[in-house]
Parts: sequence; structure tokens; C-alpha cells
Amino acid sequence: MSSRALSFGAVSEAYERFRPGYPEALFDTVMAYAGRPVATALEIGAGTGKATRLFARRGIRVTATDPDGAMLAELRKHVPANVESVRAAFEEVRTDTGYGLVYAAASLHWTQPEGRWPRVAALLEPGGVFASFGGPVGLADPAVAEAVRAARAPFLQSDDVPSPDGTPPERDMQWPGTELRRSVWFTDVRQSVIERRLTMTARDYIGHLSTVSAYLELPGPERERLFREIMRVLPKAVEVAADITVHLARRRAPRVT
Repeated sequence: MSSRALSFGAVSEAYERFRPGYPEALFDTVMAYAGRPVATALEIGAGTGKATRLFARRGIRVTATDPDGAMLAELRKHVPANVESVRAAFEEVRTDTGYGLVYAAASLHWTQPEGRWPRVAALLEPGGVFASFGGPVGLADPAVAEAVRAARAPFLQSDDVPSPDGTPPERDMQWPGTELRRSVWFTDVRQSVIERRLTMTARDYIGHLSTVSAYLELPGPERERLFREIMRVLPKAVEVAADITVHLARRRAPRVT
């Protein structure tokens, strides 16, 4: 697991405060695809529980896993009693229990590619559903976005997380749908987008950037200088595009021989 994957614990409170949560429409999308009641779910990389509470508050018993103890400590402050938290990386999660749903909220790219899909399949009941969802929070106004890019350039070339399999952004099917389609373990792969626009104060937008791994990797003084430069070019409030791309797939039924 990369150092970027374990960089969030130091800012767990900021992560909880500044990262947007997930809308009810996401729950409805996953459940409509499942087509049947889901009693149990395993969450990969739960963080502070932004997605955990969406599913748990609708009655699903969620096992929320994360390798970072500080993130899980923050999660426990916000989730209902039907959530079990387990400190473990995805690769360490025991596979002796099958779940109706396995999902990852903006976290799947931190898992190791080797053996990823057999392991997800092993965690699912036959016919169980896998869901991955998330997306960048970007400035909606092109002029403001360009001003921020110019302010950021001397410090950081990009704050994007590149596609793990190199799929270009213009392709219709994005990662991880690309890998799921090639996997022998899954079928009925679907991709959809939940469009979302949010308004943040300039300070809250900087707070959000303070939870993004690319900025967390910068030395502290350099990061603070960068945030001052970005703050200088921002209006008092900004509109952000925070669309959620959802990938869904169903575990194939075992072959009968």
C-alpha cells in the first residue's frame, strides 16, 4: 500500500468536516441494481464513514474496514450501532464470511491490483453485488479552475489520481468497470453518474484540498504557501462539480459440474 493511501489519518477530523457525504440517490441506485434485500455489507477503505452511514442508516449491517486507526476512530463517532469497524487493509480482510454487498467509496484505487477481483468475489455471496463509487471535487467555473491551476503549478503539477489501468477520460467505460468487464468473476457490469453541484466557501474549499493526498505529500511549509496562493485567487464562495461515478457488478454464480 502506498504512503498516499495511509496519509489521511493525520487529517481525519478535517476529512470528516470538509469531504462531502453521499446522497440517498446513491443508495437507491445500488439497491435497484441488487434487485433484492441486502442484509450485510463489507466496506473497503471506510475512512471516516461518509458512505458507511448511508448504508447503515437504511438497515444494512456494515463491516467497515480501513487500515488507518485514526480514520476509524473518527468513523466511530458518526455511525450507528449496526456498524462493526475492523482495522485492516483490504488485502488483510478475512474471506470466511460472505456478504450481500461489497463496496468501496473513493478507495478502490488504493488496493493492490494483484488478486483484487478474486478476493472481492470471495467476500461476496453468490449473486452478491460489488459497488465502487466516487469522483473528484472540481471547480465548476473554468476561469476559477484555471486560476487555481496556475497558482498550484509551481508547487504541484496535478492533484488528480490517475486511472489505475490507464483508461483515458474520454472512454465511455472507466476504471474499475474496464477491469470488471474483463474479470471472470463478475457479470452485468454497469456504469452510471449521479450529477451533483455544491457550493463551498473559499476556506472550506481549501479545507477540502487539505484532505487530498497529493497535497498531504507536500512538506508542511510548502503546502501552507500553496494554500495561501490558491486562497488569493478564489472568490468568497465557489461552486464545485462533485459528480459520483458508480460502477456496479454481480458476482457470477459458481459453475455446476
